[in-house]
Amino acid sequence: MSTKKMIIDFKKISQEMNKLLAEKSDKSRVTEILTKARELRGLEDSEVLALLQIGESEVELLQQLYHTASFVKEEIYGNRLVLFAPMYISNLCNNECLYCAFRSSNKQLHRVALNQEEIAKETQTLIAQGHKRILLVTGESYGQEGLNYIFRSIETIYAQKEAKGNIRRINVNIAPLQEEEFKLLAKYPIGTYQLFQETYHQESYRKLHLKGAKANYDFRLQTMDRALHAGLHDVGIGVLFGLYDWRYEMLAMLAHVRHLEAEFGVGPHTISVPRIEPAHNSKLSERPPYEVSDSDFKKIIAVLRLAVPYTGIILSTRESAQMRRDAFALGISQISAGSKTNPGGYGSASPGNHFCEEQFSLGDHRELAEVILDMVHLGYIPSFCTGCYRLGRVGADFMDLAKPGAIKEHCMPNALFTFAEYLYDFAPRGSELFMSGLSLIEKILKEKIANPALVQNIQSELVKIANGNRDIYW
Repeated sequence: MSTKKMIIDFKKISQEMNKLLAEKSDKSRVTEILTKARELRGLEDSEVLALLQIGESEVELLQQLYHTASFVKEEIYGNRLVLFAPMYISNLCNNECLYCAFRSSNKQLHRVALNQEEIAKETQTLIAQGHKRILLVTGESYGQEGLNYIFRSIETIYAQKEAKGNIRRINVNIAPLQEEEFKLLAKYPIGTYQLFQETYHQESYRKLHLKGAKANYDFRLQTMDRALHAGLHDVGIGVLFGLYDWRYEMLAMLAHVRHLEAEFGVGPHTISVPRIEPAHNSKLSERPPYEVSDSDFKKIIAVLRLAVPYTGIILSTRESAQMRRDAFALGISQISAGSKTNPGGYGSASPGNHFCEEQFSLGDHRELAEVILDMVHLGYIPSFCTGCYRLGRVGADFMDLAKPGAIKEHCMPNALFTFAEYLYDFAPRGSELFMSGLSLIEKILKEKIANPALVQNIQSELVKIANGNRDIYW
């Protein structure tokens, strides 16, 4: 059986796309589907198709979709948002991806591979800002050290112990590996292995990826199978929206999700939804082949939340601050903040032109503290929680809790603990952030947690944090 048939039935997706384009939205059908979505069981392809057909002018139906997505996100995860920072340690790359500043033909790019001392300094800078979770990112080339460069970097990041904390979870976004290499990676204490297919449309993929290992579409598509077979527990997938028709990408990505569920009993731990942004010396990135409007982007997020309710949906700083605010209510559960997309971007080693070293342009340039204050004003609990990962609630165990909505019984207390820790360590006493943050914690305890015994236990732990205890998690 071919890989294409095993993982994704592309002929079926094309047929569904043609059907989608030929039909108009059906109000009664949409209402029926949204009612079902509130049961947290996900959606079938035909139901996804019906929601994707909601037009921009159908304001009432769109609002129903958005409200349902918000309800589902609240039921599964509560009103918390997990925060992380990407750490780019290298922009070396052998691939030729036409939309990316790191592509091998971009001779104007200043190439940087941080050494371990520089990675340590980057880590220290992020810890000093309040970060606890890092996404380690590289171009898809590691120089003479090969994969050992990644392993040493993981060790270096975890080894940094500062007065106000340390990094407690590293997720990795690195090139596809062979299964034996994934077995080596699985020996290291990482969280989620993350990789995007970029576009699931094969013809577009071939035109956009001209050389290097990434030009092999099937090898990339098989990556998550190899990772899970090798013993990794959690994987994250995604599409770079704008490279092909977003409706096709949605159907194909959901087919990939269902393949993982059928083959391994677990779907992706996260789904990322980046839109293509301008990248240095890339004309294609400035005029995406299939530009995605803000309205369609919101629909993408909302439909994904309903189709795969248990999965974390990640929104990066590619988007503007306002788009990120709007997206929080549509089902986003994880965001990056204060991000830099160039090696050494947080201050340890940034020779040359910073812009020329970035992988792509950012839409939200705010620092972590500003993003957190904005979240608090909107009523969201900023979370640096790593409890599930460190207690072994990963893979199938996490899914068993997430699917019925039970995971928030663990995640919400841990979110409150990590947010309180952040306030006491990084928000000046008496500041707007400090006072508003503590008020929000009290509000959550009164309005969002119904179990009095649980509230009492949380309050007891919060007192310990106020008195200097750290790294409390259940």
